[in-house]
Amino acid sequence: MTRPPRLSRRQKLILAAVGVVIVIAVALGVGLGLGLKHDDDDGGDEEPVPTFTSSPAPIPSAVWEPKANSSWQIILNAVLDIDPNNPSVEPDVEVYDIDMFIHQNTQVIPSLHKLGKKVICYFSAGSYEPYVPDASQFPKADIGKDLQGWPGEKWLDIRSTAIRNIMVARIQLASKMGCDAIDPDNLDGYQNENGKDLTANDSADFAVFLANEAHKLNLGVGLKNAGEIVKTVLPFMQFAVNEQCGQYKNCDLFSPFIAANKPVYHIEYPDGAPKTISATEKNSACSAPGAQGFSTVIKEMDLSGWVQYCDGRTEDTKVVS
Repeated sequence: MTRPPRLSRRQKLILAAVGVVIVIAVALGVGLGLGLKHDDDDGGDEEPVPTFTSSPAPIPSAVWEPKANSSWQIILNAVLDIDPNNPSVEPDVEVYDIDMFIHQNTQVIPSLHKLGKKVICYFSAGSYEPYVPDASQFPKADIGKDLQGWPGEKWLDIRSTAIRNIMVARIQLASKMGCDAIDPDNLDGYQNENGKDLTANDSADFAVFLANEAHKLNLGVGLKNAGEIVKTVLPFMQFAVNEQCGQYKNCDLFSPFIAANKPVYHIEYPDGAPKTISATEKNSACSAPGAQGFSTVIKEMDLSGWVQYCDGRTEDTKVVS
């Protein structure tokens, strides 16, 4: 049997000092409640106490307020192919969520309006993308680490005045284009290795900032993912857009939107998408715990025109090739 090595006097002194520090730290934690859960804690994740850099503004009555269970389609990788002189589109749903920049010089939004559809305009608010028209405006100092799985895309310092000014210009573009609302993506940098030490409170503050700016122009705004800040920002959002809460088993975080009669536009990406989704995959996506009342669609990861709904219906929206 091998004996453990003997500790030198110096090592013993170091260990003793470390022990004293630990005892003091624990005593302070117990006495002051620093970072420790109380006995009455339910064990769930607590939302941050919000500290907003600007006060949330009243929501104008002209802002579009969709209702829970409204139907939708989302297409982000291509321009919708709609004849502006004789518009038609499938599926016949209430809401279309489309990429803002690639539809900038088209007649797609007025064509969808002619068909009685509402239009949500997507852009990434929390990340730098090298291929968008305003990419050169982003200060290098405000660009953080890579988004895992998205080559060239990087997290942004959403606290930066320069970044916020860029987003204000994007919101103004959305208004000019006739969008009914915005879908600002990547508000959940705090959940990732972002390189800018972002917190959940930073994301909540940024979400409210975006909401204030959108509401000034009578645009609705949605919370994209970031389930931990739902309760904090819910009063200022018109809807949520969620990806994969069924897969990650956290749909309950978004259920407050349904309780407030606001839609959760919910996407799942089963392995079988497109076209070869098993009944088990569909049921898992459509019957996820906590997702009751969600507006669920099944899509492939690139968010092309193909979609499947929970009633089994599939559609393939025509796009410009």
